[in-house]
Amino acid sequence: MPETIPTKHDSARHREKMAKKMAARAKLMAKKTAGEKGLLIVHTGPGKGKTTAALGMALRMIGHGHKVGVVQFIKGSRDTAERRILEGLGQDKVVFKAMGEGFTWETQDRTRDVEMADAAWKEAAAMIADPAFRMVLLDELNVALRYDYLNLDRVLEVLAARPDSTHVIVTGRGAKEALIEAADLVTEMKLVKHPFKAGIKAQEGVEY
Repeated sequence: MPETIPTKHDSARHREKMAKKMAARAKLMAKKTAGEKGLLIVHTGPGKGKTTAALGMALRMIGHGHKVGVVQFIKGSRDTAERRILEGLGQDKVVFKAMGEGFTWETQDRTRDVEMADAAWKEAAAMIADPAFRMVLLDELNVALRYDYLNLDRVLEVLAARPDSTHVIVTGRGAKEALIEAADLVTEMKLVKHPFKAGIKAQEGVEY
């Protein structure tokens, strides 16, 4: 089918439509009067990409010259490419703490899981309280909370007391309702299709 060339009438109508959209957006943005503030961001849901999206935000923050802290709950027993890259940037830019020993079905030791989660939370709380960190990523904290490895009220108290300019990102499926309520930005990753169901195992550069 031959390509349709826009007519002068079509172009004029398009410009008029876009001008109305631009005016509407300008009016909307004029109402946003609040200044910048540190956000509590939650990535949850059964779909893939929660940690990946959070790490992308962390890299963006580093690119702006700000320091980032990363604490991994649950994870930590496996070496990952993103961990090697971030650690290679230097501790003046990012502090990366992989504090987990695997998922509960791997460790099969709840007491040890709780101890590791508590140790990771102490590192996380220290980073959150330190204004030198502009962003702190708490990877798989939702899972630690879902298994009751940590006290939810204790976590929420620390998150609420964070410095005004500090952003905190929490990842993991099954986010608690109280955390969602406290958050400024919540994204739920929806699973539509996954290669694992077709018998394809995790691969370098995709899953780790």
